[in-house]
Amino acid sequence: MSTHKIALIPGDGIGPEIIREGRKVIDTVSEIDGFEINWTEYPIGAEHYLKTKELVTEDTMKEMSSMDSIYLGALGDPRMKPGVLEKGILLTMRFYFDQYVNLRPIKLLEGVWCPLKNKTPEDIDFVVVRENTEDFYVGIGDRVGPGKSQNHLEVLRELYTVKFDLDIENDDEIGYQIGMISRKGTERVIKYAFELAKKRGDTRVTAVDKANVLSYIYNFWREIVEETSKGYPGIEHGFNLVDAVTMWFVKNPEWFQTVVTPNMFGDIITDLGAMIQGGMGLAPGGNINPDGISMFEPIHGSAPKYKGMNRVNPIATIWAGALMLDEIGEEESAKKIVKAIEDILREGKVRTKDLGGENTCSDMGDAVVEKLKAE
Repeated sequence: MSTHKIALIPGDGIGPEIIREGRKVIDTVSEIDGFEINWTEYPIGAEHYLKTKELVTEDTMKEMSSMDSIYLGALGDPRMKPGVLEKGILLTMRFYFDQYVNLRPIKLLEGVWCPLKNKTPEDIDFVVVRENTEDFYVGIGDRVGPGKSQNHLEVLRELYTVKFDLDIENDDEIGYQIGMISRKGTERVIKYAFELAKKRGDTRVTAVDKANVLSYIYNFWREIVEETSKGYPGIEHGFNLVDAVTMWFVKNPEWFQTVVTPNMFGDIITDLGAMIQGGMGLAPGGNINPDGISMFEPIHGSAPKYKGMNRVNPIATIWAGALMLDEIGEEESAKKIVKAIEDILREGKVRTKDLGGENTCSDMGDAVVEKLKAE
């Protein structure tokens, strides 16, 4: 019997409720398919920070390095300033574990209402590969008043070290943020996208950027796409500007198969992708290091106003659990979970509020469990 060690982070708001249902489903399929999950829970999030002033420590992340994966509920709390948890926990963990791929399946399931007129599950079934550690999310910048000043900024990674020494002279208060991509960082995510397209049987990779305006960064991005594509003669590639791709996601989602995008634009277009597949409650995500520790989560927030009400849709979290099982080598179990979700939505007997029904969060989790047991 294989055993997998999973770090469990319930988080804030609705996080504990949805992660409870995800864990319940994973425990069920592991029992059916004969493998074991050893869970280690970590109290990381707003409540822990407000009590201890601790976000996530290096000792905690070192301990997690011995795990096979990380399963996260949601982070966010109205008592916290915007960005504290996101930067202090999510980005810190992504950078520490070098989770350079954000993977987002955009798939409309049968039985789910789609806001796009006349679009069906056959039209919306693609995947977005988002670079997850560079671009304008490297977290360097500042705010300075009028006059002369200097600043020394660093990006320190195992992959590379970059230092910026800035002499600033201005007659107004300014804020600035530096975005950067590296050859190594870009090559690896582009290669991941082409390899994924090959695995999925796709014939086209669409690369997203804003090279017509942010030309230094994104023409560099385009060059690396062109170079990498030469190793995949059976897969064509093309480029879409980010503003255009938002239009085409809505008008012709059936055009897309594998999409690869820099960090900031990926953050934006995957939320649009979530809506065309039926809403945030149905949208899973993975932060992946193919050779290390990956982290899986629903892409929605912590929805604090629904905390403790047992009413939110746990499908995104359950589906994220399926992505996690696929990544750690339990592919058949992952497929069973996704099929169970599809069957429940197609039948329409169990529906949470966001799907137009009256069922609870735990009702949906129970339904997935029962469907797995009935197979």
